[in-house]
Amino acid sequence: MSASLEKLLRDARIDLVLSRVEKDLSIIDQIIGHINSDIRSVKFNSIHVLGELGKKSVNSISKLINCLEDNDWSIRREAARALGKIGEIAKESIPQLSKSLEDNEDSIREEAAIALGKIGIPTQDSINNLIKALQDKSENVRTKVAIALGELGTDAYEAIPKLMISLKDVSWTVRTASARSISNIGRGSIKALPSLINALEDSDWRVRNRVINTLADVGEESVPSLLNVLNHKNEIVRKGALDTLGEMKISDPKIIEKIGYLLNDKKEAVRGKAADALRSIGKEAVPTLINSFETSGVKMKNIIISALGGIGVDAIEAIPVLIEILRIHEQEVEYIPTFINKIKRSLLTFFKDPLSRKSSVRVETARALGKIGINSEDAVYALRKALNDPKNVVRHEAALSLGKLGSTAKIAIPSLITALKDENPDVRWRSSEALGLLGVNTEEVISGLNDLIHDKCDYVCESAINALDSLTEENH
Repeated sequence: MSASLEKLLRDARIDLVLSRVEKDLSIIDQIIGHINSDIRSVKFNSIHVLGELGKKSVNSISKLINCLEDNDWSIRREAARALGKIGEIAKESIPQLSKSLEDNEDSIREEAAIALGKIGIPTQDSINNLIKALQDKSENVRTKVAIALGELGTDAYEAIPKLMISLKDVSWTVRTASARSISNIGRGSIKALPSLINALEDSDWRVRNRVINTLADVGEESVPSLLNVLNHKNEIVRKGALDTLGEMKISDPKIIEKIGYLLNDKKEAVRGKAADALRSIGKEAVPTLINSFETSGVKMKNIIISALGGIGVDAIEAIPVLIEILRIHEQEVEYIPTFINKIKRSLLTFFKDPLSRKSSVRVETARALGKIGINSEDAVYALRKALNDPKNVVRHEAALSLGKLGSTAKIAIPSLITALKDENPDVRWRSSEALGLLGVNTEEVISGLNDLIHDKCDYVCESAINALDSLTEENH
């Protein structure tokens, strides 16, 4: 014999009650009837089930509204939660839910705010009460209130001034929710721009990130304000403005020019953000990045080259500049792998570049050409020469990039075969990998790879075997 509905509710067997409703919707009316039960658990769980049923519980709304005045605070809280889950069709509960924002119990005020947001129908009464609740003593309540105002959309326009004040709340969750809601309300965001710009100076990175997203959502109308703070005394504000402009990806020459100035900012982090923003803007920003290269230090040179690589094939006009950066006289000198030549080469390399700063620029350049030079024989030729660079790290990066350039790089195969005998294992590894990717199955390629199968470095052996397998599969 199956248990009665009342017993299931008393024992909190919500799953079984919901299962019964699925089979017979008339059970809902019985559940509604149990809202009047004198047994607290039956009453509470009836309300909980009705919330879980959502819109199917439309006939329970009036009784749930009455429960918002129950003497038991947990009943009041569960009723508010259930009305929120029922959603828009529970709009008649808005006046009472708005009143519940003044309840003595924190959790009830919180659930009332959530419910008003979920119902999503703004009234003057609900907006006024939510605005007032932005000053609630509870951080959780203020957060949920801020979120609810955003969910009410453009009709909550008058809440924007108060949300702007909430951007300075002691709680980062309130500040973040307020910024998000200003964005959601939409049409009033322009009036909030001064406060949003000021909030870029917030001490909490999570709030700054939310403000950046909000400013980006506002769109082009926020650009003048952002450009105005690119020379702000606080580097955090400058970085925030650059992040926003980069996220917006507006290829306006004036914007690119303003961002370009910050490639020479006194703070390294700001210079990096400027390069990131220009990378995000893409093709139109390439000339600005190129023009700033000569006046930059080594670290910034690497950042600029990385930004060009990040733009990819759209940065094709940078290829001649990058080729020139990659080229050094030593790459033209034939290298003979004898012990004396190894020592000589190592000493000359050290004395010319003891801290490897110059070579770090060549490394980044080789890496960038692997992303930009897909259809450029000139890029392939430069990388081919770089396989004879005195620095190991440049050689293996050149090999890696050649492998990424596809059919255009097939002209470099003889140089890659030679690089299979390089004294550095990383160069041998990347060269064998590149030959496998290029897919040219010749006797010379196969012979060179076979010689590496028993290399002293395991990862070189594995790469050679993988390349041979790949070439064999393609041949069949």
